[in-house]
Amino acid sequence: MKQFFIPLLLIMPGLVFAQGLFESSVEEVQEQSELNLDFNGYTRGTAWLGSEQYDYGLAFGELAFQGKLEKNRTWLFTDLRFRSGYRFETSFTEMEIKEAYAGFTGEKVDVRLGNQIVSWGRTDGFNPTNNITPEDYFFLTPDPDDQKLSNFMLRFKYRFNAVMELDVIGIPLYRPSVYRFDLFDMGEDVSFGDFVTPERSFKNGSFAVRFNVELPKSGFSFSWFRGYASMYGFDVREIDWSSGSPVITNAGMPYRKNSLGADLSVPIGSWIARTELAFNLVEEDEERIYIPNSDLSYVIGLEHNFGGFNTLLQYIGKYTFNFSDPKTPVLLDPADPVAQLVYANEMICHESLLFNRRIFYQQEETNHAFALSISRSFRYETLQASLSAYYNFTSEEYLLRPELEWKITDGLSAKIGFSLMDGPENSLFSYSGPVMSGGFIQLKAGF
Repeated sequence: MKQFFIPLLLIMPGLVFAQGLFESSVEEVQEQSELNLDFNGYTRGTAWLGSEQYDYGLAFGELAFQGKLEKNRTWLFTDLRFRSGYRFETSFTEMEIKEAYAGFTGEKVDVRLGNQIVSWGRTDGFNPTNNITPEDYFFLTPDPDDQKLSNFMLRFKYRFNAVMELDVIGIPLYRPSVYRFDLFDMGEDVSFGDFVTPERSFKNGSFAVRFNVELPKSGFSFSWFRGYASMYGFDVREIDWSSGSPVITNAGMPYRKNSLGADLSVPIGSWIARTELAFNLVEEDEERIYIPNSDLSYVIGLEHNFGGFNTLLQYIGKYTFNFSDPKTPVLLDPADPVAQLVYANEMICHESLLFNRRIFYQQEETNHAFALSISRSFRYETLQASLSAYYNFTSEEYLLRPELEWKITDGLSAKIGFSLMDGPENSLFSYSGPVMSGGFIQLKAGF
């Protein structure tokens, strides 16, 4: 027995020490492998009502969940929306995967794959360099971020140091912005057919890269995008004369472009100056009326706090290259029925060309607009009043949007306001105003 106990007593301290090391190692592994879950969401009721054309442009209830699950350096993120209600005289129930992607974070590298929303640019509201994220312009809610749509993409970030990074994005499948011009009152003989989607192939994918510098008080970036633009024009797909008068069918048509961009944010005393510009290069084709000319789009903004009123003033401009006034067709022989038919077809295409130019703000060689945003908090930041205004000096279109938000409790808030947009006859805002103008109200509870 002594021969058994003596060696056991001799090795016991070593076993105890080894066990301590093992338990310590297990604890470290468990700590490294611990799952971190960040989960939140909200429920809201929202109504957009009182437009000239629709009593209820949108009225719905929505439940949203956002969650991030992280383990070691890998993680996943998802944003799910469940809503049901009434939209432009039609009932709907839908689930939207706002975002859903997986990622890895290293010391220098980030990789993400899935449905993502990426917003480039440093100016507010008007971002010429933001070519990646399409928008649903007819999702009428008090929160403009609701209109942003995700793209399936592979995103790669490389951090050179604490202030410099390179952002590379590949988008294999094209997703356009959402127009609902079928809602516009443009005459009974004008309709909008299905969007013409590009072939899903590698050659039709999009690529973007951005070099960004983020300093403590300022920042700048340079970017390049190559692919299909999220905004698009319309082509005349069919003119039917069987009824004796023309019945016109238009269809959304995408186009490819290269866009070179830059942005800058810098403090000037108590002011903050932000600017952003994009040089959009398009393979121009006069025969294709839905393709815009190459242009230079730019925004210059100044932000300052005047006695508690946070004020942002922006100038939005555009210069169109190779601009020329479209030639109005001429009826050569009024007595010739064939000449009359040719003239009528040419006039339809001419009017469609003008409509596309309004979409791209290329009605003139230069386009000038101003935007003003003013906001202030009251009652210990439980009330916030804001006013946004936009006026285009070239097209004479305008938008006015006052809003009041009340933070009732930490998790409950209410919003009320209205949006008014209009413009001269046949302008884009004159068509969209009767649909998109109206009052809105929202009650939102977060958790």
